[in-house]
Amino acid sequence: MKTPVSIRNLGLIGLTVALVLLFALPLAATKDSKPVFRPILETSRAVSSVNIDGTMDESTWKSATRIDNFVERSPGDNTPPEVTTEAYLTYDADNLYVAFVCHDDPSKIRATMCQRDQFYGDDAVVILLDTYGNAAWAYEFFVNPYGIQKDRLWSSVGMEDPGYDLIWKSAAKITDSGYQVEVAIPFASMRFPNKDVQTWRMDFWRDHPRETFKQYSWAAYDRNVQCFPCQWGTVNGLKDVQPGQGIEILPAFVGRQSGTLADPENPNSPFRNGDPRGELSLGGKYSISSDVTAEGAINPDFSQIESDAAQIDINSTIALFYPERRPFFQEGSDIFQTLFQSFYSRLISDPQYAAKLTGRVGRNSIGFLSALDEKTWYIIPLDQSSLEVKTGRSLVNVLRGTHAFGESSKLGFMVNDRRFEKGGSGTVLTLDGTLRFAKSYVLDGQFIGTHTRELDNPALTADFDGYTFNRGKHTVAFDGESFYGTALIVRLMRGSRHWNFYTDYNQLDPTYRTEVGFDPINNHRSMNFTTSYTLYFEKGLLERITPHLSTFRRWNFDGGTQMENSGLGIEGQLSVAQTHFDIEFNKGSQWFAGELFDPLWIANININSQLSDKFGGGLYFVRAADIAYFAMRRGHQTSLGAGFTIKPIDRLTIEPNLNFLRMSDINTGAEFFSGYITRTRIRYQATKALSLRMIVQYDDFRKSWDLAPLMTYRISPFSVFYLGSTYDYNDMRMNSQNRSNWRMTDRQFFMKLQYLFQT
Repeated sequence: MKTPVSIRNLGLIGLTVALVLLFALPLAATKDSKPVFRPILETSRAVSSVNIDGTMDESTWKSATRIDNFVERSPGDNTPPEVTTEAYLTYDADNLYVAFVCHDDPSKIRATMCQRDQFYGDDAVVILLDTYGNAAWAYEFFVNPYGIQKDRLWSSVGMEDPGYDLIWKSAAKITDSGYQVEVAIPFASMRFPNKDVQTWRMDFWRDHPRETFKQYSWAAYDRNVQCFPCQWGTVNGLKDVQPGQGIEILPAFVGRQSGTLADPENPNSPFRNGDPRGELSLGGKYSISSDVTAEGAINPDFSQIESDAAQIDINSTIALFYPERRPFFQEGSDIFQTLFQSFYSRLISDPQYAAKLTGRVGRNSIGFLSALDEKTWYIIPLDQSSLEVKTGRSLVNVLRGTHAFGESSKLGFMVNDRRFEKGGSGTVLTLDGTLRFAKSYVLDGQFIGTHTRELDNPALTADFDGYTFNRGKHTVAFDGESFYGTALIVRLMRGSRHWNFYTDYNQLDPTYRTEVGFDPINNHRSMNFTTSYTLYFEKGLLERITPHLSTFRRWNFDGGTQMENSGLGIEGQLSVAQTHFDIEFNKGSQWFAGELFDPLWIANININSQLSDKFGGGLYFVRAADIAYFAMRRGHQTSLGAGFTIKPIDRLTIEPNLNFLRMSDINTGAEFFSGYITRTRIRYQATKALSLRMIVQYDDFRKSWDLAPLMTYRISPFSVFYLGSTYDYNDMRMNSQNRSNWRMTDRQFFMKLQYLFQT
């Protein structure tokens, strides 16, 4: 049988890519500009108080340090910006003050009235702070033209942490000539060296989204340098300021009332309402020193206000990964990140207590976390699949430390340990490092050693009787076995203006297991190589275009190949409606459960656009020849999806999305499965504090509807009141006509009140 894409067709694709590049080359040019790399400025103390209201009418701003030599860092390469931006910097004993004056046509400004952290694609100003100057981690502060805040913590391993929150002030005002922003960042909210005179790395950005998403910066950037904060400017002159110290108390009350169908298998069974329940929890934070903070929570409420979006897992053999949304685990999460997911906080599902110690002292970072988990999820990794078991109580301890050196290089270690109440344990020791040995090259890696002592409770794994691993030397059953394991990853990366590549080697042996991390498969060695070449264009339809090639091979510890594939693609950005596209084709083969599936291939296309301030979205389409794992046959797979953001008014945002998947036998055409998941989130911001949200989700695979209305009143990131409910409906077809029989199977009302006290 012929493969869908022949060698001849691959040649045509390559020729097409070459012609596109040849046609576009004459369009490339460079504008004359006067960029300043790693600029330096002196700031001075404010002459009077500053009222953060967006008006900038205080005398302080007249004497503040002025910054006006902005350049376009993207998509331009340090070229003159098309609009003018001015920034102002000063400080007093309590706050760092920054103001922006952004000149523009006010009718073209894009802004959303929403909760903090929830605007995307808006006009915005950005303040970047590396208070220790070691390029290991940094603060990011965003403000849109309505004064809505967004903050992030950047780290050299995990990049940006979207769950990070600080208490700071911002206000903005749209004017006849554009908009202006005022910001006050309390020194008490930040961590920095305890010295009389501070020297910080800083940069100031402005996001300017129109047909093209443009970004302007104070510091010029060299695209041949991989280090991001290394290229920021230097700010001197901050004198006699003190980093945060003090106590924070966060009490909370959670009330809920639940109901469920008495017999989930019987659609005629009654719906039973439980008694209302209320729980108090207490969290606290104490700054032991200017650099070290201790946090704790008794009877913590770690429930998520917004549930996870459903994922299609009908043809998956491994455990699914879900992002962490719980604030306690989000803050400081950058410290605990490693190349392997050696700590996955979602595996602490229901803690009775939790405590955390984090510190950033000079070039050193330290983190310690302890929690008593009431309901422990245990992931058993195998060579091509994973098994999940729900166990009882366990005690988790995690210790992480790093030391930064040079520019964006560091060494680190982690020890994590889980002890089960009824016997059994898992211990992990990791060593990792990052070395930036040239401006375009980074080498990093991690070595892990593990020791596992299984629980002695075969009843928990009765469904997996007969499963073995490591050439039959061990059983999957919880029978008290004890074994050691190792894992290793080494990566080399080149990041530059044009030519980039990424290559890595990693291995996880058959007895490697981490019970506090996320590594759902083991017994494999893998090699990956990806290279790309980017061209930039100053005029015309294309902003940039990047053809890329990749090859991947995975084999087990016995030397047998498990998977191999090679691919090519082209990715680019258009100068129309912020349109981004990515087209890829991969072809290969895979051994699974002793059988060879060959050929396998996948072709996909992704397109994202922001057509206007009111409407944007993306589409993807995938066609593949893949394995139907449960049937052990090759199948034709079709996957498509769409997600949109619709903003009829600046206070109302509607976000519908759809994901569809179908698979049929590649020989007979018989359908293996077909279905979709659709989810729509509707957000309305009545005031800066009060918002309403509704989520409607339908899972066609499980024939279920989920509704989740929520009201939020937010005074600060930590002082908030929630009132909401969830409704689950299922189609329980248990009649001869196979007609729909919808019943509400679960329902919950809940409210949460928490308020932050600071001293």
